[in-house]
Amino acid sequence: MTLAEPPSHTTTMTEQSMVNGDKGKEAFAVAEDQVQDDMIIVEFSPDDPLNPKSWPNMYRWYLTLISGILVLNATFASSAPSNLLPQMVKQFGMETEVATLTISLFTAGYCVGPILWGPLSEQVGRRPIFLVTFVVYTGFQVGCALSENTASILVFRFFGGAFAAAPLTNSGAVLGDIWDAKSRGKAMVIFAVTPFAGPALGPIVGGWIATAGVSWRWIFWVLTIFSGLCFFMILLQLPETYAPKILVSKARKLRKDTGDDRYRAPMEIQDLNLAQLAERVVAKPFQILFSEPILIAVNLYMSFLSGCLYLLFEAYPIVFTQGHHFSAGVSGLMFLPIFVGGVLGVITYLIFFEPRYERLMVRHAPEPVPAESRLEMTMLGAPLFAISFFWFGWTSYPSISFWSPMLAGGMMGLGIFCIFRFAQLSLFNYVVDMYLFVAASALVSLTVCRSIFSAVFPLFARQMFITLNPRFASTLLGCIAILLMPMPFVFQRYGPYLRSKSKYVPVKVAVTTVVQV
Repeated sequence: MTLAEPPSHTTTMTEQSMVNGDKGKEAFAVAEDQVQDDMIIVEFSPDDPLNPKSWPNMYRWYLTLISGILVLNATFASSAPSNLLPQMVKQFGMETEVATLTISLFTAGYCVGPILWGPLSEQVGRRPIFLVTFVVYTGFQVGCALSENTASILVFRFFGGAFAAAPLTNSGAVLGDIWDAKSRGKAMVIFAVTPFAGPALGPIVGGWIATAGVSWRWIFWVLTIFSGLCFFMILLQLPETYAPKILVSKARKLRKDTGDDRYRAPMEIQDLNLAQLAERVVAKPFQILFSEPILIAVNLYMSFLSGCLYLLFEAYPIVFTQGHHFSAGVSGLMFLPIFVGGVLGVITYLIFFEPRYERLMVRHAPEPVPAESRLEMTMLGAPLFAISFFWFGWTSYPSISFWSPMLAGGMMGLGIFCIFRFAQLSLFNYVVDMYLFVAASALVSLTVCRSIFSAVFPLFARQMFITLNPRFASTLLGCIAILLMPMPFVFQRYGPYLRSKSKYVPVKVAVTTVVQV
């Protein structure tokens, strides 16, 4: 089992011998060249029960489900108020564009939160970040429910999004903590559908709350209950999964049990001043981003796709509420095929793509499978996503049955799943495979850039779909999708060369001695 890299993110590995403690003491790994300056570096022993990758399989699946629910919570909250905006406009007398800010500012909060939560989790651990952020996030949902003016709603939505963003980076990092590359693909199937389902299910719940005739405040009470339940789930069920922090606890126990103060975890021997810590927490994600061509390209594609997903919250009411004269509840149901398309993507992955990847693992063993093998599903989704916009746009006439643009959402959902899981299935695994030791920080840059587009696109979506009409507005988006479509094919061809130029990719250490700990 490969050692989880300490947070210094160095890629030098050394062989270690195993020393078993007697009289029931916990086993630990020590090597002669690890005894430096009167310190003994503590690592995981073989099959160490403290090692997250050694935890029981069913338990790791349970933690995967929890991680997915946390992401579902955040993404559901981003879109849930969309069908209740007319009520808020009426009560507070705000302009339609200002009301749209309740969606945009929440996703804008995603731009701020991950800058802190991802890198901080590599310093203090995953669990403390989840606990603190969900307490504050739940409080902001209460604030929204009790708001008496426009300003308070907008402020609470922004800060709510900032604290809700923790799972967007850290839930994926948890999966990197507990699964190896062989099993991560299947685990990501459960995890991948949850951030996809959230934005699609939010308008459905909000729409039926609006149709029921109850106050718009109820959507925020629903979000309060949901986030509160998630907090208690973290408190009672989610342990620390970040290996360097677990090793710190192990070293402390060894010092206490043996009375020998020389035992130190790799994280404990770091000597960081405030400026270095700030650079690592705030600047590192963007240092990685701007030095990595693959991450820049991934960010561009992912950001456009995420913006288009949130743009639909303005486009669907124009097509279905105004064009087909549906109620808010029925219009919300039009988002359901997007979710169904995502489920179809899950089934497609499990039946076709995951078995192919497992065969590749056998073929390449004992070497790792090239990261480009993760891109096959993205290569399927890219053309589907582009086609779906033309289908949706040119069947959006009120004279054409609503079934056609609604079913176009199914193809869009399948395409979005195949590409958007470009961050969770295809490219999430691609990024994690490439940037394993700095996965949380790499995902921060993905999340921030996607969130900027998600916040901005709804602000001009309504004007664009009214001015250009749904046909030409969708055609414009489809043409941009066509321009971006070759990206995964380019990665498939030139990915190995680009990875060979990266200083963050752990593939470089494949020729060094593998540590067994």
